[in-house]
Amino acid sequence: MKKNDTRKKPYALILAGGSGTRLWPLSREEMPKQFLALCGDSRTLLQRTALRALSFTDRDRVRVVASGKWKALVSHQLLAVGMNGGFIIEEPEGRNTAPAIALGMAELLASGASPDDIAIVCPSDHLIKSEENFASAVETATGAANAGNIVTFGIKPTGPDTGFGYIKTARAGNPWLTAREFVEKPDMERAVSFVESRDYYWNGGIFCFRLSDMQRAFEAHFPEGAAIVGADRGGVVPNFLAAPKQSIDYAVMEKAANIVCVPLDAGWSDVGSWDSVYDNSPKDGRNNAVNGNVYLSGGGDNLIIGCERLVCGIDLDSMIVVDTPDALFISHKGSSQKLRGVVRELSASGRGEVAESPTSARPWGTYQVLSKGDRQKIKKIEVAPGKRLSLQYHVHRSEHWIVVRGTALVTIRDHGEGATGKEMFVHEGESVFVPKGKLHRLENPGKIPLEIIEVQIGEYVGEDDIERVEDDFMRARRES
Repeated sequence: MKKNDTRKKPYALILAGGSGTRLWPLSREEMPKQFLALCGDSRTLLQRTALRALSFTDRDRVRVVASGKWKALVSHQLLAVGMNGGFIIEEPEGRNTAPAIALGMAELLASGASPDDIAIVCPSDHLIKSEENFASAVETATGAANAGNIVTFGIKPTGPDTGFGYIKTARAGNPWLTAREFVEKPDMERAVSFVESRDYYWNGGIFCFRLSDMQRAFEAHFPEGAAIVGADRGGVVPNFLAAPKQSIDYAVMEKAANIVCVPLDAGWSDVGSWDSVYDNSPKDGRNNAVNGNVYLSGGGDNLIIGCERLVCGIDLDSMIVVDTPDALFISHKGSSQKLRGVVRELSASGRGEVAESPTSARPWGTYQVLSKGDRQKIKKIEVAPGKRLSLQYHVHRSEHWIVVRGTALVTIRDHGEGATGKEMFVHEGESVFVPKGKLHRLENPGKIPLEIIEVQIGEYVGEDDIERVEDDFMRARRES
């Protein structure tokens, strides 16, 4: 691949689906781990993945395949690191990686990509420490793909692990290996034998292929995927929704004959548990990995993640503590793998903390719930420059807005044509009251983010107490 030839650079397809809760309470159904900043970096895993793609391609050749419910969050995070927030391919619903990849391919081809162009598929929630080694592996993979192969990146094992699938390989006289077999998560005895043989690699879920080669593989082994890729604009979504939920491993990689493996030794981690977060985080002199508002006296080998309030620990050893505004998680190191079962129990008992995130993204900006009771809720709302919320009203609550930063353009009026009302600028330190049932709109006409504190009072303060009349983002009338 000639680095000065833009036409030949691969496309990056970043998969940002999934709603894992193995890193609860930071990771929620509304805020999966790809949107979190972990392991001592201020950038989220998604942001790091998108920026890593620039080691082998240009910004305008990066695409993110994500659920529509995370479109706003993906856009915010890409824009925050200088990427184009519009490069999002929206999944109508989650249907696993095979339909997601087919959807991404369909969009690439519809927007001008050639069947001979190469795509690199990357999960958005993995950690790769050595970008140099990753870029080198991509160079090898593009060579293999140009030779007509579908490439999987094999992660060099750091030890036996029963939590990963494995790829059995063989030498073939090329810079890449032949993939002989895909093995599901083994027991420990088999995992030890795999590592000792040096013929097995972890399956990290990173792939490289020419669009035409993957389309032929879909035709042979996953015709529902081929139907998505080959559909016209109007047929892509119906075909996507009709496709079975299958992983790309099961649909293609385990069946196609032209599968090769490029080894990747780049400090990869799937960041699948709090113990993994500890292992991949910078440590202090006592082997503590600390982030946030934390003070420790004595002890060592801890992972402590604080939030806004101070977390103070004395003589803690080998502990995991994760504090958030509405939930606190504490365990011994080595026990965090049990968290998935605990989260299932919490969900079954109806605990909203499993799904709901204290911070939520919307197309216009973000909001954070600071306090919530039966008849009141307090939020911190940030509206991006030039954006505005929908023209709306509430049946059960009134609102009081206090401007903390920037200038708000506020509309409050009655319903119906010719209804009376007012439009006003509200500056820092000023406030405005929005009565129950009145049409209202909040807008940021300025060039800096608008930050307000919103106090809701009423018999019901749920997010679904909203009736939209006009909306710049075409959302449903009662969507939160």
